[in-house]
Amino acid sequence: ILTILGNSAVLATAVKRSSLLKSPELLTVNLAVADIGMAISMYPLAIASAWNHAWLGGDASCMYYALMGFLFGVCSMMTLCAMAVIRFLVTNSSKCNSNKITKNTVRVLITSIWLYSLLWAILPLVGWGYYGPEPFGISCTIAWSKFHNSSNGFSFILSMFLLCTVLPALTIVACYLGIAWKIHKAYQEIQNIDRIPNAAKLEKKLTLMAVLISVGFLSSWTPYAAASFWSIFNSSDSLQPIVTLLPCLFAKSSTAYNPFIYFIFSKTFRREIKQLQCCCGWRVHFFSTDNSAENPVSMMWSG
Repeated sequence: ILTILGNSAVLATAVKRSSLLKSPELLTVNLAVADIGMAISMYPLAIASAWNHAWLGGDASCMYYALMGFLFGVCSMMTLCAMAVIRFLVTNSSKCNSNKITKNTVRVLITSIWLYSLLWAILPLVGWGYYGPEPFGISCTIAWSKFHNSSNGFSFILSMFLLCTVLPALTIVACYLGIAWKIHKAYQEIQNIDRIPNAAKLEKKLTLMAVLISVGFLSSWTPYAAASFWSIFNSSDSLQPIVTLLPCLFAKSSTAYNPFIYFIFSKTFRREIKQLQCCCGWRVHFFSTDNSAENPVSMMWSG
């Protein structure tokens, strides 16, 4: 619910401000699409299976669920990597050079991210790697436990781990460390904090927001990655079902964090959210600041 409502608000805000969106903000929209896509395509089936105490639909639905999870997971990771690279280029370039990152360039980049993610998601269906149920039995993913005795499976997991996890993660860390060093040097050159330009303060805030988004995603998926790699080299029976279930739930909660980060750091997003009217019957009426004393913010149930 949090994922769908939060990211729907992000998409609604983006549609409303479509003519004012800057090129890098398209990546934020793409991240919201990936998060809401994961929630809509996967979570209902997992919830129904949890109530059923067993996986529903057999092998076909298991492969579908794993495919969607891999597709949207890789897409989110690569989008975060692209966001870090673009923030690094913008921060370390002159204004003239930063304007070269056009919307068309970002659209091509987003298309490439989806094609790259789709390629990796399809590979297990054509024979390189495997999909299968999680050890706790009510979710499906890459069949990690099959890889310790299969050269085909192990080569897939090693390649996927390097190209879809390690390399993007190292790129994200390197870019934000470079940005942090650049901002640190810039602030050192300005002795009086009152003279720091508004553009520099905004750059710092945008960088912090992007860092938190990346940290939230990586920290959410790290316990799941650790449990998965344990099952590669050890029997899945060596871990209790709850030990494999909790990292999976924690990883999938990553889709709900980003809208809250936007709300905290973006005045524009807060303002747009306040102007949105919920379609489920709740209506929030915000009055102008001139009348705020006589007319406080009110909330009505119209259902």
